[in-house]
Amino acid sequence: MAEETIPMKAIVVTDQAAGTAGMTLVERPEPQAAINDVVVQVHASGFVPTEMAWPSTWTDRLDRDRTPSIPGHELAGVVTALGYGTTGLSVGQRVFGLTDWTRDGTLAEYVAVEARNLAPLPGDVDFTVGASLPISGLTAWQGLFEHGRLQAGQSVLVHGAAGAVGSMTTQLAREAGAYIIGTGRAADRQTVFDFGGQEFVDLENDALEDVGEVDLVFDVIGGDIGRRSAGLVRAGGTLVSIVGPPEARPADGLAIDFVVESDRAQLSEIAQRVRDGRLRTNIGQVATLDDAIAALNPTERRKGKTIIRVRP
Repeated sequence: MAEETIPMKAIVVTDQAAGTAGMTLVERPEPQAAINDVVVQVHASGFVPTEMAWPSTWTDRLDRDRTPSIPGHELAGVVTALGYGTTGLSVGQRVFGLTDWTRDGTLAEYVAVEARNLAPLPGDVDFTVGASLPISGLTAWQGLFEHGRLQAGQSVLVHGAAGAVGSMTTQLAREAGAYIIGTGRAADRQTVFDFGGQEFVDLENDALEDVGEVDLVFDVIGGDIGRRSAGLVRAGGTLVSIVGPPEARPADGLAIDFVVESDRAQLSEIAQRVRDGRLRTNIGQVATLDDAIAALNPTERRKGKTIIRVRP
């Protein structure tokens, strides 16, 4: 006898060329928990616009078409079911985390995710805040401390310092005792200072080279800015990129690019800093799942990260 499937609301994409404009709200079967999975009732979901360019949004690990796929990889919610062999989490537990790139994601009422990709979400951290943390927080943490090996007293050039990743990077680096030079557009200046930047470079009007030498560059832009930044890294320093392999390398330093990975211990560290008031998330618009397509297709540049509140 076929197992009864319960429908849920979800956003799906089928056409890579259409990008976010090709999103549709549909009904899909609720996911089942595989071995080591949990099913999470999604309360809030984050989304990164560049997902539409990721191969993993459209094909699985064997390069087979996996559309219609559900985008979104950040979530906060409540565990509703455990797969066979799953340990470390329990039904009814509040969790947040980062789902697998090649599986259906979090712009849905439920998602199946490997338990190891989730961390407990403290009761005093709102689901909306929880969903805004995984990609931005883990990217900043791993770029600074794992790949950049940041030490107190070092100088860090943070590109896009008013953005979701940049604002997290600025705060974590400042807390670690670094000196922060943030970049962005002229309108971003005050935001960068509010998040802890000590200098600001307007990339449209200031000379980037006037920054002088720095110990660490955190590059979220790439292209010409990435190439010019390589020349600012002092001997023994590091250029860390999240936009692919750097096109230029420091003359006497390291160039590293990486893809963020979920890490329960790091997620817990980030959540603790939010609880302590040491870390603020950069949330812009919050929209419902019914209004998600419009919210994720903005007609003007928005400040902060858009979060989809799946459950009221």
